[in-house]
Amino acid sequence: MKRLTTLASIAGLCTVVGLFASSGLEDVSAAVVSAGWGALLVVLARFVAVAWAGFGWHVVFPAGPRPRLRDCISLRFVREGINTLLPVATVGGDFVGARLLAKRGVPGALAGASMFVDLMTQAVTQLLFTILGLGLLVWLDGDGPVARTVGGGVALAIPALAAFYLIQRRAGHRVIQALLSRFASGREWRALGAIDQLYDSLRRLYGAKGRVTAAIAIHFGGWIVGTLEVYLCLHFMGYPVDFMQALVIESLAQAVRGAAFAVPGALGAQEGGLIALCGLFGIPAEAALALSLVKRFADLGVGLPSLLLWHRIESRLRASGEEEAGPEREEAVPPGRRPPPATLGPFYSYAPPRMVARMDDKELKKCA
Repeated sequence: MKRLTTLASIAGLCTVVGLFASSGLEDVSAAVVSAGWGALLVVLARFVAVAWAGFGWHVVFPAGPRPRLRDCISLRFVREGINTLLPVATVGGDFVGARLLAKRGVPGALAGASMFVDLMTQAVTQLLFTILGLGLLVWLDGDGPVARTVGGGVALAIPALAAFYLIQRRAGHRVIQALLSRFASGREWRALGAIDQLYDSLRRLYGAKGRVTAAIAIHFGGWIVGTLEVYLCLHFMGYPVDFMQALVIESLAQAVRGAAFAVPGALGAQEGGLIALCGLFGIPAEAALALSLVKRFADLGVGLPSLLLWHRIESRLRASGEEEAGPEREEAVPPGRRPPPATLGPFYSYAPPRMVARMDDKELKKCA
């Protein structure tokens, strides 16, 4: 997997270099400079969109064990920073966010289930956002090659999204339990209990139709807010587009970026997609590449502080763990034995016990 990621990164980087070289570095640089204060407004719009997504994560929780809104927002920034800037296939940050939420008093199974529900609502709203952009594209530009390509991608995305949903329901529960039971070879794995708790929490969250519907509405609004990045940036660069055209560019560019999830940062895919989409409305390639650079500036502007926030949270957890594990706790663990792994619902650490026989000095001499 690491080798594939490395190859994808190299291919994406070569594509980016080729696109910039063919468009002219001076022209692209001039377009970026012309964006001026618009670049800072794009970063601000990204901050608003990520915080709004944290609100969408918060509303899926039931009233009892619901975390604080500021926890969901801050950890949503952590998820964004990891998924955007680190080679984790755009999902590693979501598992980190769920683990950190479990450290803040939310039951581990509920934290994990909320992460899956949040991913599901985001995926559904992105699909709806893409369909909206596709419909506007057909209305504004007709049924061209770009529209047909996007339509084929939507046709493939719908069954994939349905499969992701079914895995979280009863059928998926049975499949995963059967797989774990088979690999357990008759042993009672603690993972089975953790998965039972996870699916109980998923059933509880999906059963609250009102909260799920509210999360879908909030996330869909977040995608609309993201359209401001394209609208503001192009206006400041001297290419005024109306909001519907900006929505077409943003929605379909996000679809391209999502399809290239295996490439870190969607290198090359984002740039090529923006060139094709902006070209539909008479925007030259150098302006499209400048738009991509401004978006990547927003990735850094939001992602780097988010990674620093993650480092700060982990440092605090490590420090508090060292304080709790004082001399009395260390003496409670017999010498030569490892402390039991901590269990946080689905986020557990488990390794089968090693069958090591203890031999005295006489037996060692016989073996020698």
